[in-house]
Amino acid sequence: MPHTRELFDTMTAKAGLSSDVLANAVDTLQECEEVVTACAMGMLGEQDALDMAPAISRDLDCADVVGTTRRLLTRGSGPDNSLISAQVEACLLACERSHALCSRHAAHHAHCQMCAEATRQCADMCRRILGVLHR
Repeated sequence: MPHTRELFDTMTAKAGLSSDVLANAVDTLQECEEVVTACAMGMLGEQDALDMAPAISRDLDCADVVGTTRRLLTRGSGPDNSLISAQVEACLLACERSHALCSRHAAHHAHCQMCAEATRQCADMCRRILGVLHR
């Protein structure tokens, strides 16, 4: 999304976050959502897919939570950030849980390695946003 920051520059309700922070967050969330969805599908195609069912489920949950978080951040919330803060906390949890399982499979499956990295980056971004929102 090359124009994400420019889009946020045009908006007034930005959840108390700068356009740069929001743009980085939205781009990170979008990439994470795509990677965890693709990883879940990749795991379904593996011979040990049944053994990977918990990781597949966590990836799909993570994709849903990350997508919702991205949409809420894109809309902004005005002066009350409590909903966004709660959603970012849920996103952090979903990313950490997905990361925990995919990192176990990362040595054997490239999609899990990519997923572990994307969820780590997304969790880090969530922590940064929560730090700003909780000031």
